[in-house]
Amino acid sequence: QVQLVESGGGLVQPGGSLRLSCAASGRVGQIYAMGWHRQAPGKERELVAQITRDDTTTYADSVKGRATISKDNTRSTVTVVLQMNNLNPEDAAVYYCNVVEYGARMTWGQGTQVTVSS
Repeated sequence: QVQLVESGGGLVQPGGSLRLSCAASGRVGQIYAMGWHRQAPGKERELVAQITRDDTTTYADSVKGRATISKDNTRSTVTVVLQMNNLNPEDAAVYYCNVVEYGARMTWGQGTQVTVSS
């Protein structure tokens, strides 16, 4: 089993930057990909960015050019950082860290609220 600890989020001004971090522990050797999804009120949860074990990255069209996802591995943990710039009100949502293990087992973080407002 994989355990996730999320950090970051909160209130961001329009045009500002956001940094979200997610640390995975436990069965990290079974992790195929990690990433961030988000869900705004009344909308479906959507992928924001993902990075695989071999560092292949995927971004939602809405964040391309504004977001960077990176990964840091140790023997016992994998930490993924999402950096987003030039935020707008459409970026406001609850952001969830997600792990996909080999075999397609998925684990979700508890979510962190991001509010974009002046």
